[in-house]
Amino acid sequence: MFSKRIGIDLGTANVLVYERGKGIVLDEPAVVALTERDNTVVAVGDDAHAMIGRHPGSIQVIRPMRDGVIADYLITEAMLRYFIGRVIGRMSLVRPEVMICVPVGVTSVEQRAVRDAAEAAGARRPAHLIPEPLAAAIGAEIPVGSPRGHMVVDIGGGRTEAAVISMFGIVASESVRVAGDRLDDAIVQYIKRRHNLVVGERTAEELKIAIGSALPLEEELSAGVRGRDQITGLPRTITVRASEVTQAIQEHLAAVVATVRHVLERTPPELASDVIDRGIVLTGGGAMLRHLDDLLLHETGVPVHVAEDPLRCVAKGAGAALDYVEVISRSLPTEEESLIGDPL
Repeated sequence: MFSKRIGIDLGTANVLVYERGKGIVLDEPAVVALTERDNTVVAVGDDAHAMIGRHPGSIQVIRPMRDGVIADYLITEAMLRYFIGRVIGRMSLVRPEVMICVPVGVTSVEQRAVRDAAEAAGARRPAHLIPEPLAAAIGAEIPVGSPRGHMVVDIGGGRTEAAVISMFGIVASESVRVAGDRLDDAIVQYIKRRHNLVVGERTAEELKIAIGSALPLEEELSAGVRGRDQITGLPRTITVRASEVTQAIQEHLAAVVATVRHVLERTPPELASDVIDRGIVLTGGGAMLRHLDDLLLHETGVPVHVAEDPLRCVAKGAGAALDYVEVISRSLPTEEESLIGDPL
């Protein structure tokens, strides 16, 4: 009996599972709903996400991943167990071979927590780990095995990670805890300050997707937003313009630009010239923000391309990377070699 081979993008906002031969088989929010009384799991994924901002006091809705790393080990394990069980079937006797993405530069304690959670949830030992930008590059079909420099910027829910990759190894990288969640929070705070209206993170995310842009738009967009008036306490609807959303997120976008510039500054000259020739590839949900590629081009002078299907690049790359476990572990710097499949 053959075991399944799956790649998992264990993100702050979403968990994606890629199965070899089938593609993306699961894509759900990284959210768990628990009872306050005894921490019994009530719902996971889409069902739990639907409860955000709408649940009674007897239930708490938790995101067990924060800034790309595990914030609550037991809840992450329960979430992984549920998702892996959904993919392999409850009655499966053979544990799947699993590759999970972790941020660049995570500590050995954080690496161990991810690996242990995956193995406790049903993955075959040892569960393999791979740096997220490398998985994103493989998923974007960038030829990372060649002796040339390729730059990828992965903008997820909790982190933005920029890396220059050559021959399956990360040459220069930087990670900053600014990404989709921080943009949503900035929109919430702006609307609260500017319009005296309290809105939730879900509303802010929907607004960002509907009219958000990294640069001012030629044709102004607007959208209606419902929330609670800070003064009267009553529900109210306002109209928010795209230019306001752009203004709200500028500070956080500046942190993303600075991260990309720092990596470019630390890239060896030969590889830097390759990056200029081939451009920067954007992956992750944040890559879909309007005109983010134009902003990075303006600030760095390097061509920028958004990967095809940016949301799924990391999960696809994690699954494909199972074919390269040995070469990836051999190519990583010594301090990071434990990232890929070191036995317990």
